[in-house]
Amino acid sequence: MTKQELAKKVAAMTGVDQATALVCVEGVMAAIKDSLIQEEPVYLRGFGSFILKRRAEKTARNISKNTTITIPAHNIPAFKPCKDFLTQVK
Repeated sequence: MTKQELAKKVAAMTGVDQATALVCVEGVMAAIKDSLIQEEPVYLRGFGSFILKRRAEKTARNISKNTTITIPAHNIPAFKPCKDFLTQVK
């Protein structure tokens, strides 16, 4: 499902026009992104959590140059669905 299709579905469910629904969907996505940039998790009860996972520093190999490189520690955004969501998907 694309963002446009999601906005169309939200518009049909709520009775607002599609342009307003698209603005709302984009607003929610921007709010989640801004929260994760500030390293604050987003908890949506009954749906799941958007969290940051910390990746430790590690050494890797550049095969073409036959050298080792160090990949610094960094955060990765992740989604963890709630238990009800997981049971409905399975």
